[in-house]
Amino acid sequence: MVHFMSILFTPLQLRELRIRNRIFVSPMCQYSSREGMPGDWHLVHLGSRAVGGAGMVIAEATAIAPEGRITPDDAGIWNDEQALAYRPITAFIQAQGATPAIQLAHAGRKASTDTPWHGSGPLAPDDRGWLPVAPSAVPFSPDFPVPHALSAAEIDGIVTQFVRATERSWDAGFQVVEVHMAHGYLLHSFLSPLSNRRTDDYGGSLENRARLPLRVAQAVRNAWPHEWPVLVRISATDWVDGGWDIEQSTQLASWLKDIGIDLIDCSSGGTVPTAEMPLGPGYQTPFAETIRREAGIPTAAVGMITTPTQAEHIVRTGQADAVALARELLRDPYWPLRAARELGSDIEWPLPYQRAKMK
Repeated sequence: MVHFMSILFTPLQLRELRIRNRIFVSPMCQYSSREGMPGDWHLVHLGSRAVGGAGMVIAEATAIAPEGRITPDDAGIWNDEQALAYRPITAFIQAQGATPAIQLAHAGRKASTDTPWHGSGPLAPDDRGWLPVAPSAVPFSPDFPVPHALSAAEIDGIVTQFVRATERSWDAGFQVVEVHMAHGYLLHSFLSPLSNRRTDDYGGSLENRARLPLRVAQAVRNAWPHEWPVLVRISATDWVDGGWDIEQSTQLASWLKDIGIDLIDCSSGGTVPTAEMPLGPGYQTPFAETIRREAGIPTAAVGMITTPTQAEHIVRTGQADAVALARELLRDPYWPLRAARELGSDIEWPLPYQRAKMK
């Protein structure tokens, strides 16, 4: 009888960090912070996924500056008080055997919006909002305000903000940082020719459009302990002709590898609201496979990964080194425990839950 051994539940080694399995909790905004502070909701939300067996738990897109939030209710790590508030959360995640990670973000021209359950529309400066910033004075959509085009000095300031946020993330107890370069937010908006119309050193050629994202990645890598990994999430394509695409993403991933980035988290879209995305199971997985093969860097696949066999197939066939689940883990925080049973992996359960473990 042939014994099946799940690859999904084998450890993933990145630098000196051993992640217990290849299931990542994708960063998901909770819109549940006041003045950027994480609280009880974040402890329960992130902690329950660690209890549920995930290998790495990535905290939501966490703003490096107040104006970098998507909504006024987003989490932040622009001050020491916020970093201190994360400590019990990261300690709890680690105590369950999972790896605590944080995604550092700046929303750029898509900042200053309302929460999804209030329509996600732009907020005016006199209604809890502020003026967004961007590479160019090009709004996300006709309904959004024209953003302020950043000067070279302001760009330097944003690099410094990423560094300070990285340092605070270490103080907060995180073991991994992920730089957010996806979904039309600030760093992605520099990469895409649809949103970057600059004519200076930060616009035009691919090398120029990638200049700020690469500066940030290098600065974060330098500020983070050498033995711990740094990840980058990208949108592999804008899904629009003439926009950012998989070929440019592969080149970017190669440059990021040279800097010392350890894994590319492969998503897509977000630059323009009219993009037509071919939604369906595994629709973004080919991006992770292409970048893994062509750039020679580990990748994570994300997007409508819902079943244990689907997740197992992705890592077993070398399409990606890990899978990042989002909505499926909102539906079932204990998905990894169930997946292990379905795949025949005898993983450890939390001691208080072991009476429910099915043999």
